[in-house]
Formats: sequence, structure tokens, C-alpha cells
Amino acid sequence: MAPFSLMSVGANLLVKSLSLFSSASAVRCSCVAPVIKSFSTTTGGPPKRPLTGYMTYVKEMQPNFSKQNPGLKNVDIIRKLAEKWRMLTPEQKQQFQDASLVSREQYKLALETYKAQLTPAQTAAIAEEKRERAAKRKAIRRKKELNSLGKPKRPRSAFNIFMAEHFEEAKGTNMQEKMKSLRDDWMRFNITQKQMYTQLSEDDKVRYKNEIKSWEEHMIEIGREDLVRRKERRSIKAKADRKKKSKVTVIKAKAPKKKAKVAGTAVKKTVKSTKK
Repeated sequence: MAPFSLMSVGANLLVKSLSLFSSASAVRCSCVAPVIKSFSTTTGGPPKRPLTGYMTYVKEMQPNFSKQNPGLKNVDIIRKLAEKWRMLTPEQKQQFQDASLVSREQYKLALETYKAQLTPAQTAAIAEEKRERAAKRKAIRRKKELNSLGKPKRPRSAFNIFMAEHFEEAKGTNMQEKMKSLRDDWMRFNITQKQMYTQLSEDDKVRYKNEIKSWEEHMIEIGREDLVRRKERRSIKAKADRKKKSKVTVIKAKAPKKKAKVAGTAVKKTVKSTKK
């Protein structure tokens, strides 16, 4: 794989990844032969995934670069190293690519050994955990996409409105204590005291209903029907079909009038020709 695929990843992510490794266990690459740390499955967990050529380069260069530039933050150091990597020739990058290739082969062997040690129950548990992580990542990506497309925020409940209004003045020094204090205050409220927040919640539901309707109609117009609720999708499509049918009916109703005019002129022409 090309090393540039990871260069688009944010510098913060690279810093977090590299912070997992200590300088004592850093991979040292040389022009003679790269030294690769072998994987171990004695800890009971799966082997760590191998580094790409670019990550191997960053991991080796970071300690010395940090010593030479003590005033730079880790994020800036990673950014500088990324710039240096882009300036390397293919020949200069080759040693890091070779180190990554060796590491990848060792990873495959270690992974096979690790999987062979698992019981069927452990294998099923790992697969389920993997599915949950994938579903969580998918949900996060979908949420970001919906936010970028301007999907209206869901209506707030009466308690949520009350909590947002009184959170700063709530008792407690942390989130949990404040939440407990607000819940206790809300439970002590009578119907009359809650009425204002209930009305605000109802108004917010009306706001959401109007905004989500317009948003879903727009999503269908731009070809993103997958983001529209199934029931609303059928309703919006039926409405659009009725509009199309009404337009076709109007066109058909106007068409005979034109033909009648043409027929009338044809009769006049025939009368004139007979007179002649």
C-alpha cells in the first residue's frame, strides 16, 4: 500500500498512535537491514497491527527530532516530519517500506497463532465486539453526515429544556451531581410549575415537524432518499406523483383546442377552394 494514504490523517491521530510506543522499543531502520520487533501473543490479546512505511519513518525520526526542537509541540513535530517525508525520494523511502513489509508478514503469522489459541466462545465474542465497533463507527459517520446536510435537531423534552436552563446554577461540583440535583428538583415540581416547560416542548415539536418535512423533501430532490424516513418517503413520493399527474392532465386538456383550430382552418380552406 502507498504510504501517502496515512498522510491525510490528522496530526493529532498520529500523535496518539505514536504515544503508545516507548522510545526504548522504537523500530530502528538502517540502510543495511531493518530491525523489527517480533510480535507476542503471551499477553492474551491480539498482536498489534503493523506500521506503514510512513509511520515507521515517523516513529524512528521523532525522538531525535524532538531533542533537536525542544520547543515544538508533538502535533507540530508530526507535521514537520510529514513535510520531510514528502520530500524524500522513492529510494530513501524504500528502507521504511521494506521494514513495513517484514512487519506485516510477522503480523500475519502472529495473528494466525493468536486465532488458533482461541476457543469458539472467544472467537464469537471477538466477532461480536468487532461488529459493535463497526456499528458505532458507522453511527458516528452517519451523524456527522446528517449534521453536514443540515438535518434539524430533534425536539427536546420538558425536562431537557428545564435542565439546559438551570444547569449552571444546579448544586454539585461535577456533571453527575448536577444531574442528580436537577432530577430531584424536577420531581418536586407540581404540574403548574412544569407547565411552562411542557408548552415549550410542544412548541419545539411543531418546529421539528415543519423543519424535518422541508428537509426530507429537499433530500429526495437531491437524490438522498436513504436519509428520509420510510413512511415520509412514501408520502412525499405520492405527493410528487399527484403533482406530475395534474400537470399531464392540464396538458392533455389543452391539446384538443389546438387540434380544433387546425380543423377549423382546414374547413375554411376547402370552402374557398370549392367557390373557386
